[in-house]
Amino acid sequence: MSRSALHLRPTPDAPAITEAADLGTVLGIWAHPDDEALLSAGLMAAARDAGQRVVCVTATLGEHGTDDPRHWPPDRLAAVRGHELRASLAALGVCEHHVLGIGDGACAEQPEDFVVHRLARIVREVAPDTIVTFGPDGLTGHEDHQTVSRWATAARALAAPRARLLYATTTEEFVDAWEPARDAFAVFLTDELPLRTPRSSLAVELRMDSAALDRKMVALRAQASQMTGLIAALGEDRVRDWWSVETFVAAERVESRTAWASWRVAA
Repeated sequence: MSRSALHLRPTPDAPAITEAADLGTVLGIWAHPDDEALLSAGLMAAARDAGQRVVCVTATLGEHGTDDPRHWPPDRLAAVRGHELRASLAALGVCEHHVLGIGDGACAEQPEDFVVHRLARIVREVAPDTIVTFGPDGLTGHEDHQTVSRWATAARALAAPRARLLYATTTEEFVDAWEPARDAFAVFLTDELPLRTPRSSLAVELRMDSAALDRKMVALRAQASQMTGLIAALGEDRVRDWWSVETFVAAERVESRTAWASWRVAA
């Protein structure tokens, strides 16, 4: 299977930010509960510990995130995942949270201008120094992730063009560690992913120590409907190792591309 690196515009290399305190007020914009914990739990917790404001936006409650819809019908799973998400964020010290209430798997069907302007209102209220979200690839190839990336990018342009916009990415180091488990765990949903972003291209690289990883694992385990089985299957040591570094590229460095291959939930 092929693997890709992001197509990055050449710019003078600058050292990656390694301290969340340097990010100022942080706004995370994500698609489903657990996206924010996997990709930015360490960042959020460290920013809060440094006295920074952190706000999280979640587009959907992931009500189709089950292979047992008879036992977990959408209304029930949405309610449970909402409770899990609040508990997860609380473990990180994050108490400001917005849910857009969009259907799981239906982001691309929404009227884009309406959602972007709704997000822009949140962005203006928060006045973030840094916005974190998915890149145009959606990190895993999920159509909801890709759509949220587009919304967040447009909302930032409207409401806070001077804010730092960061796209979550994966690195060569991550891909090499993940590859042996790829076939058993269909997390990355197209052949082009995960990305092999060179460390030299990162804008932010946060490496967590043992205590920070403990806290991230608490946040992940709080989202039990999604994470309990995955952690049990992979083993906690591997989960800790794979997700011990949170990495982001600057949006301005990512070259535009007509489309990425995408995967859509079967709603």
